Order: sequence, then structure tokens, then C-alpha cells
Amino acid sequence: MTALLVAVDVGTTSARAGVVTAQGDILGRAEAPIDIRREGAIRAEHRSENIWSAVCVAVREAMATANADPLSVKAIAYAATCSLVVLGRDGGSLPVGPDGEEGWDTIVWLDHRAMRETADINATGHDVLEFSGGALSPEMEIPKLLWLKRNLPAIWQKTGYMFDLADFLAWKSSGSIERSQSTLTSKWSFLAHQPDGWPTDFLGAIGLDDLLIRASLPRTASPIGAPLGNLTAKAARELGLPRSVVVGTGMVDAHAGALGVLGTYTEDPLGVDRHLGLVAGTSSAVTALAKAPRPTPGLWGPYYGAVLPGFWLTEGGQSASGAALDYIIRVHASGAAPTPIMHAEIINRIKRLRETDPDLAPRLHILPDFHGNRSPFANPAALGVISGMNLDSSFDGLCKLYWRTAVAIALGVRHILQTLNATGYAIDTLHVTGGHTRNPLLMELYADATGCTVHELPDADAMILGTAMAAATAAGLYPRLTAAAHTMRHTSVTRTPDPSRKARYDTDYAVFLKMHAHRREIEAML
Repeated sequence: MTALLVAVDVGTTSARAGVVTAQGDILGRAEAPIDIRREGAIRAEHRSENIWSAVCVAVREAMATANADPLSVKAIAYAATCSLVVLGRDGGSLPVGPDGEEGWDTIVWLDHRAMRETADINATGHDVLEFSGGALSPEMEIPKLLWLKRNLPAIWQKTGYMFDLADFLAWKSSGSIERSQSTLTSKWSFLAHQPDGWPTDFLGAIGLDDLLIRASLPRTASPIGAPLGNLTAKAARELGLPRSVVVGTGMVDAHAGALGVLGTYTEDPLGVDRHLGLVAGTSSAVTALAKAPRPTPGLWGPYYGAVLPGFWLTEGGQSASGAALDYIIRVHASGAAPTPIMHAEIINRIKRLRETDPDLAPRLHILPDFHGNRSPFANPAALGVISGMNLDSSFDGLCKLYWRTAVAIALGVRHILQTLNATGYAIDTLHVTGGHTRNPLLMELYADATGCTVHELPDADAMILGTAMAAATAAGLYPRLTAAAHTMRHTSVTRTPDPSRKARYDTDYAVFLKMHAHRREIEAML
């Protein structure tokens, strides 16, 4: 009987499950929607029980699609957004919204309610911030936790468990309260490279001295792919899997993507720093690995062992990339709901327009920071800028605005990788996975605007693949995570930059940097 693995990746709006062989072949996929409650641009909440139900639906449907025998499944692992699940001492849901509505117990990763707490934490200048690019982000758990304690003290007093979403799903499956080295180092300020990883002086200084007790946090972190135990009887029934299935330690979704696309390159420790993982969808996450820590102001990390043992991860990204294109479609007079069909119509029209005018809308320039600048400025309060607008409200006008937004997204990636290269990386290769592989404009631009060779995984889901690598390691199918990453990797499609477009994008990049400087000047005046 062929050994199979179940990998689950929970995003912002859906839970995705894959049934994967020990060689990395994805036999079946399924997706189930999850609820999200938004309050303006700042607040966003999930219901953890709704997420778990969606996971169970997706796993059962993926198994049916793969026509897989449940008895062949050896292990399951989870990747998820860095959303914060808040539960009581009995494991029951606690509301995290100011309105106290029951069931909404999870603060979504993109929630920016903790802006003030983030500023207060960063003002301490504590040494722990050196391992988060010099500043925490409101998208991390520590500021969210401080917001919860300050603003909902009655809820804080009732807490018994608080989890990163991937760890919640592992707990829901196995009953283990162990936590992943991925989640703790990148979102909870855990210092895995130190003998005593919890910076208790830092937690005390910011008012979270009781965090370890309130959240039931362990003293150590579990490496990715470590076995946490077998499925509980209840979880096995709900997932439709046997109790013999091992639950492996999971990770943040972007880290699963990094493992899926970069893991094999760690066989050359001195050459791995030429490679940048780009997991691109609603938002974009970039990941770089190195054998030595390389602190980079404005980028998250370095985090020790957050993806692979012995390697340091530096992470950055764009809080709105695909979301920025969706926004442009929604707000333009000729736009509509940003469906895949609408995106395709715009992309096809841009292709025709560029056949007669390759330098489309050259005076239109954009900073796509519509939900802050995650990297390289670590400024969640940054705003988007559009320069060069006219009164064109036609569909072609929308297409030009969409095209130049796509250019700006690619220039933002160029800005991040050049920032990384200034600290010792030598990045010349991008490994792209996620929804952007279905957008030919973005895939063209990632090569041409950055000057990098692009390896594209159009048919693979790197998050599912990376999570399956963790599950395979937990099942004992591989002696170590690096071996799983090397054997289970997928073949990519290679795209090289067009040198004839270099001068155009160099000019665009110079304007892009000038616009950042102008925005800072204007903000200083205000």
C-alpha cells in the first residue's frame, strides 16, 4: 500500500487540503471557504470552530478526489496564516471583538488593531527586536496579545490557551500543546537560538509577564516535522482518517511555501542565499535562507530554524499585492467585482494594448502600499500613492491602471531583494508560487522588472507541498526534513528576463524610489 500524506493549508478565506505521496505527487486537492468578519480596513476576525469544520470538509473531499484509502495515510500536518486563536481554560471560544460577539475568537493576521501597542513595543528598543528587522509588526502575535490584555481585560483573565492558527489545528488534531518553531520564532518573539528561548525580561517590560501561563505556552519549540502524537478519536472521526495517523508539527503558511520551493537548495549551504522564495497571492511573502544570521532593517527575522534546522530565515513581503489589483478593479468606474473572469478580461486587453504601445501609460506611477508597507520599511501606516491620473474612466483606462499597479508590485519585490542583497545575500533567482502564477503579466514582470531568473511552479501548491514534507518527516518516511524537501520537490518552469526592457524598468524603479522619498517628505510636513 502506497504511503500517503495529508497536508492542510489555511489561508485568509479558505482551507485547502491535499493528498500527497511520499515522492511529492499531489493526488487530490479540495478547498472549503471560511468565514471572515471585517470592520473597515483595520479589524478582521475568524471563528476557529468554523475553520476546523472547513478543514474537515476539505480533507474528506481531497481524500475522495484522490480515491485514497484512509488506511494508507501515515501523517497529517498544517500550515496556516499567523492568525491568533484565543480560548478559555476549558478550551472553549472567547470573543476577541470589542462587541463581544460569541464565536469570533480569532484575530486574523491582517488585522491592524494593535497599531498603538506595536508602537509602544518598538519604542522600548529591546534587543529582541533585532530578530524582527528592528521592529515588530501589528501582524505579529505579541502586539495583538498586548491589545487583548489592554482592551479586553476580562477576556484576558479567562484565557487558558492562545495559539497561532497552525498550532491550534495541530492541538485540535492531537491534543498536544507543543508549538512550532516556525510560529514561535516569527510571531511570538521566541529566540530559538538561545538556551532559554523566551525573553522574559522583554515580555515583562511590555506588560505580558503572564503570557506563558495565560497561553499555556511550552518552554521549548518543536522543530517542523516533529511528531506530536496520533489523531484523537474525535479528530479522526471528523477528518475521516484513522487514529493511527501521526500529527506533525506545522508552520506559518509562508514558511511552508519557502520549504516547498527552497528546501532542496539547502544541500548547498553556501549557495542557498542566491534564492528567494515568493509566495504570492492576496498578499506576498518573500523568504530567504542562510547559514548565518543576517539582520536586515525593515525585514522580519532572522529566525533560527523557522523553516529548516540550522538555517536562518529572513522574511518580508507586501501586505497587499493581489489585494491591490482587486482594489483597483473595485474602485475604478469601469470596474466590477474582481473575479477571475474580470482579471482575465483586463489581462487580455492589456496584452492587445501593448502590441501597439509597449510602453503603456509611462507617466502613470504607483506605490501599492494600500495596506501599509511590510518591507523594506516595516511601516504598517504607509499609504498607497497614485501619480499621473487623468479623467479617463473607460475600460482601457482601468487596464492602464491595472498594468501600472502590476509594475509597482514587481518593483516592490525588486526593492526588497536589493535590500536583502545589501546585507550579504546574492539573490538572482526567484521561486514563485501561489495565485500570481495564473497572472501572466505579473510573471513577466517578476523577471523583467527585477532582472532575476524566475522559477515558476504553476501546477504545484508550494504550501501544500511544504506541509506534506513536514508530514512525511513526522511519519518517519524520511530521516530528516532536508531529505524530504530534496526528494519531494517539483520541477519548475524557468523564465529569464528580457534585456530589451531593462532600461524602461530601471527608469520606473528610479521613479518608484523617488515617490517613496516624496511620501516621507509629505508625511513629515503633516
